[in-house]
Formats: sequence, structure tokens, C-alpha cells
Amino acid sequence: MKSMTLHTTVNGRACEVEIFPNQTLLNVLRDTFGLTGTKCGCEIGECGACTVLLDGIAINSCLVLAPQVEGRQITTVEGLAEGETLTQLQEAFLDLDAVHCGFCTPGMLMSAKDLLDHTPSPTPEEIRSAISGNLCRCTGYLQIIEAIENAAKRIQQGRETTPH
Repeated sequence: MKSMTLHTTVNGRACEVEIFPNQTLLNVLRDTFGLTGTKCGCEIGECGACTVLLDGIAINSCLVLAPQVEGRQITTVEGLAEGETLTQLQEAFLDLDAVHCGFCTPGMLMSAKDLLDHTPSPTPEEIRSAISGNLCRCTGYLQIIEAIENAAKRIQQGRETTPH
């Protein structure tokens, strides 16, 4: 199979890489760019571990062929923080113990980021819907939902808020 050149933006950086047309975005992110925060779970779009933002919308990167992201913007979990400074969403996950084994966390964070970018004051039902494609074996989701609610409050207030 003949390779092709992919031009895309990953975490704010313009990139040009050689790929094969049958590679998934997940594989390119992990194997070519070394962005292993995007987890490889089921590879059939069921678990959400590979969730990234494509032009600001949460998608399962295992279901997208790399050529489909030509000229588009990709944000992975590594692209959330600014340097060593975590976002309010990431801080809320830590403060409210919404991270247990951590495998689902990157996908949860990306789904939550999409939600909060488009719905600044989500209801618990909207949060549950937004993360419904992200499976977690450890937390039972309550702490994750509370962390997303808390992050929404922090973002709206423009400062850190003490967890409940």
C-alpha cells in the first residue's frame, strides 16, 4: 500500500507526516506522534478510551481513518493543559477523586471538555449523556459527574472553587 502525506494540526501544532490510508487516527496519534494519553481500548467505538476532539467535537479516534483528518484540528488529552498548568476540568477530576485506575480518564476528560465548551452549565442528565460513550469500571460515574459539575462552576466563576 502506498503511503501519503497528512497535513493536520495536533494540539495546536501544524504537522506533516507520512501515513498509510488504512491507519486509524488512534494509531497515528499513538504510534507516529507518541501521544499515548489517547488509550487503545476496544477499537470498535464502544469504550470511549480513545476519545479526542476533532475540530472541537468529541470523537472516537479508533473509528476515524487518518486521511479523514486532513487539514483539521485535533486535540488530545495532552493538549488540554498549558505547559505544567492543568485546566480547571483536570483539577476538578483530581480534587474530587474522579480518577481511579486512570484508563478511562483521558476519554472522559475529552468528552467533558466538548460538553463544557458547548454547554457551560450542564445538568446532571446532560453530563451523563455526554459521557455515555465512555466506559469506566472503577468509579461508578458519581465522582466523574460531580467533577464535571464542579469544573463547570469553576470555569463560570473564572477561578478555582473548593470541592463540595
